Amino acid sequence: EAEQFANVASSQLSIAQWLDLARRINAAFTDDQDLTGIVVSSGTDTLEETAYFLNLTVRSDKPVVVVGSMRNPSTLGYEGAANLLEGFRVAAEPASRGKGVLVVLNDEINAARDVAKTDALRLDTFQSRHYGILGVVDSDRVVFHRAGVKRHTAAAEFDVSQLKDLPRVDVIMVYQGASGDLIKAAVDQGAKGIVIASAGAGATSGTQGEGIQYAVSKGVFVVTSTRTGSGRIAAGRRGRAGGGDDRPDQALRIAAEDLAPVKARVLLMLAIAARADGASIQRMFTEY
Repeated sequence: EAEQFANVASSQLSIAQWLDLARRINAAFTDDQDLTGIVVSSGTDTLEETAYFLNLTVRSDKPVVVVGSMRNPSTLGYEGAANLLEGFRVAAEPASRGKGVLVVLNDEINAARDVAKTDALRLDTFQSRHYGILGVVDSDRVVFHRAGVKRHTAAAEFDVSQLKDLPRVDVIMVYQGASGDLIKAAVDQGAKGIVIASAGAGATSGTQGEGIQYAVSKGVFVVTSTRTGSGRIAAGRRGRAGGGDDRPDQALRIAAEDLAPVKARVLLMLAIAARADGASIQRMFTEY
């Protein structure tokens, strides 16, 4: 059955629409016990963020598959119809159940948690870094090679049924000679969390260390991720400019593990909305 939820560019989706979409999917699974799965079509620019949000907020083991297309429908070689059909096939496949939200494009199945858009134009843009695809959609059948081990969907602890919005969380990039003023400005404008897309394994630059200290002094959570595209930020390495871990404000310093900055933002928003403390948020970044 087809249903139009919204008709906007993926980059124009609001947080309120994210929440409404998760609630609509949850309601569909609850109201129709015979429903096998759901396919969500999306623009590709922010598809990975929407998919990961649903991965944390859909409360069912039944498949949710997010699809998109890299070519415009008016372009020769438009692949949208093929991706949509493959999304239906994956959603109807019994083996898809319990694997979390899936992203299907270019004959490949990726986990919402791991996948990233890696190229602005190429058809094979959605990749899962070193982890690899979950499976493929071939002409004869859907084939799975592996499954993720992180918590998701029915096993997740996040309840968005009563939420009207999510706390503001901003992503700040590290670059040579960067100013901490951007971090301070985000805090002053109401950010409840900051995700630092650090250089390497946690390095900041310029006066960003001062900005981070300002943030934690105001009770703002600071999550350190990496801008490199892969690799972990372990709990013992939450940035080199923040002081020793014995400081009281270190409870507000969180390591993103291997989550990309934009996905770390999604998890942090949900964690803050759940009124989690620093230790609980660090646990969430380990488990999800």
